Amino acid sequence: MKGKFLLKIYEELLRVYGHQHWWPGDTPWEICVGAVLTQNTSWTNVEKAIARLKTANALKPDAVLRLSRAELEDALMPSGFFRIKADRLLKVTRWWLGNVIDDKPLWQGRTPAEFRRDLLCVHGVGPETADSIMLYCFQQPFFVIDAYTRRIFSRHFQLEEKMDYHHLQSIFMDNLPADHQLFNEYHALIVKAAKEHCRKNQCLEGCPLCRMIEKQSQIRPTS
Repeated sequence: MKGKFLLKIYEELLRVYGHQHWWPGDTPWEICVGAVLTQNTSWTNVEKAIARLKTANALKPDAVLRLSRAELEDALMPSGFFRIKADRLLKVTRWWLGNVIDDKPLWQGRTPAEFRRDLLCVHGVGPETADSIMLYCFQQPFFVIDAYTRRIFSRHFQLEEKMDYHHLQSIFMDNLPADHQLFNEYHALIVKAAKEHCRKNQCLEGCPLCRMIEKQSQIRPTS
């Protein structure tokens, strides 16, 4: 898939939906917490859990570690799988305290790719979570692949839905400028399109990607 076509998709989504101002969060750490908690749940439930952490004055890494396990699990309950997520959040918190100072990555001679690799070594952190942290917390150009990306690009653009994460990611990263702002907005627009029009079982009327494909087929030569 050529870079010009990927940019054309981006421009059409931006024209229809506008800037998304994603990821919501007051601090890089809050964004990191959201990236951990959003696994297997809706963002609405994540917001409820984050609000409970705020109420408990525990939305800082060191404050998370001061909570008892029962207090942490209670705060995370709205996000679902709260025992598993408490364990994951504790591990990510310890990693953060050893690798981030004043919300900035402590590179220690590591490239962003090496820093990401070390983050992936944290139990419970997969590529999607790691890339969300790298992109949205640290403004590093790693394209986030999620279920919405797979749905949209398999349905409309013939990419294999079960393609390996890094293979699919490379289609974007190898063919788009390495710009964290572009990757940020593009991923947010994909999420918006999936929620607004490109639903799990069907595309709703007015889907901009359906219109885009239809228009392209109309101008394609017949011979």
